[in-house]
Amino acid sequence: MKVLQLLKTSVGATWALRQMSELVKLGVEVHTALPDGPLIGAYQAAGVHIHLDQFDFPLRQPWRLPHMAARLRSLVAEVRPDVIHSHFVGITLTMRAALGKHHPIPRVFQVPGPLHLEHAYTRRAELAAAGDSDYWVGSCRWTCDRYRQSGIAPQRVFLAYYGVDIEQFVTAQPGKLRRELELGDDVKLIGMVAYMYAPKRFLGQTRGLKGHEDLIDAVAICLETRPNLMCVFIGGAWNNATTYEQQVRAYAKERLGVRAIFLGTRRDVPDLYPDLDVVVHPSHSENVGGAVESLLLARPTIATDVGGFPDLVLPGETGWLVPSRSPQRLAQAILEVLADPERAQAMANSGQILARQLFDVRDNARQVLEIYETVLSHYTKVKHPRATQEIIT
Repeated sequence: MKVLQLLKTSVGATWALRQMSELVKLGVEVHTALPDGPLIGAYQAAGVHIHLDQFDFPLRQPWRLPHMAARLRSLVAEVRPDVIHSHFVGITLTMRAALGKHHPIPRVFQVPGPLHLEHAYTRRAELAAAGDSDYWVGSCRWTCDRYRQSGIAPQRVFLAYYGVDIEQFVTAQPGKLRRELELGDDVKLIGMVAYMYAPKRFLGQTRGLKGHEDLIDAVAICLETRPNLMCVFIGGAWNNATTYEQQVRAYAKERLGVRAIFLGTRRDVPDLYPDLDVVVHPSHSENVGGAVESLLLARPTIATDVGGFPDLVLPGETGWLVPSRSPQRLAQAILEVLADPERAQAMANSGQILARQLFDVRDNARQVLEIYETVLSHYTKVKHPRATQEIIT
């Protein structure tokens, strides 16, 4: 089987690299179109065929779309894949515009996050561009449910998580972070590991997508009754959002003073986790995000009740779920974790088992291969002449 995967970046999206690497091992001939960047060598080393180009929808320069679409059509004609697999909304829109709604090659859109589905305008725009060539792979249950609720036929929607190499998640010895910060065991460490995404004003956002400000407010509440706390933020600005990062730091200094520590982007994050008494994921919109990492490393985990977090963070079993944008409820959960560390650790251990079951990239890649096979079988039955009316009526 030959598959053409479309990506908009070779800087991040390492989840796509991991998945493609495993698909190659399963015998799939994987081609990918993406812009040049630091991960190109890793793709090549994995046996992926590289085609350097950028096909992200040119929203701010729409006049570039016809030439971009022509390049994509040429690439598809050159590669002649059995399936085309896209990973981002912009890439998907370009693909559909270039190839039309009824192309003879089926297309799979693996949705990395639910943000565009949470807003009626962007959701309708994506669905309106789809045709009988299109299939969807949600990377959490919420995404799959949203597509079905929007009228997509169940046989066109699949679930496959973006997996990780679970063998790389080995718990390090504690002490590194506390030594670096010169803190004793009496100080409780609340941790957040996430890049800082600036608010998207056109979507009505006033705070960052990852909820940094919400955690700052929650910790301020906790300090009223638990003064021996520190909040550690790991991760810098994403996509040059340095002004927003400065705003977050200033807000933390105003609300928490010396009780907030910003470490910036680090390459030794797994070594820092063991010293965190609780890890918080206060996102406003998310797939499964960093909860996979914190639970694979068996750290007590709190997440917001959005997107894919409920797939992994099960209240009372593997962690705590709280409403998004609710510092008060977030503070309550933090205090519960700190008040009963033995129970919190037992839940984290259960979360580690579940994370290893759900997010092993080897299993996830096999699921994707099975999806390809199912899509090819289904599309063979409904392709030209157009014999189906089951999608987007």
